[in-house]
Amino acid sequence: MRQFIAIAAAVFVLGAGRLQAQTSTTTTLGTIRLSTAVTADGKALPAGTYQVRLTTTGVSPVVGQTPAQSRWVEFVKGGTVVGREVATVVPADDMRTMNKMPRKGGAVRVETLKGGDYLRVWLVHSGSHYLIHLPLGRS
Repeated sequence: MRQFIAIAAAVFVLGAGRLQAQTSTTTTLGTIRLSTAVTADGKALPAGTYQVRLTTTGVSPVVGQTPAQSRWVEFVKGGTVVGREVATVVPADDMRTMNKMPRKGGAVRVETLKGGDYLRVWLVHSGSHYLIHLPLGRS
């Protein structure tokens, strides 16, 4: 009887792990082109074209924000995740006062910020704005 219970528990745990993996989905926010190398999550990300995907993984702890205002995004090249970074999520209502914001869904902007130390990746998807700040890679 104990063997049966142990086997049943193992099947339950393995099944729960598979279910969790199946429900962990990503959403494609857009495609970006980085003209220079940057650092994403402390690792080098070379210049190139990447698909940016929003993960279901929240960021914890988030200082001064709700968990929904910061999310991990992945940088995908050739079907492989090559980097990740935290994105700030800003609802469209909060962005209405911004002058130079991308306005339409699917809009993408990559720009060097004042001082030249960071690239800002700005994506608009499903009414929300995703801002990713990447330090420039230095050789």
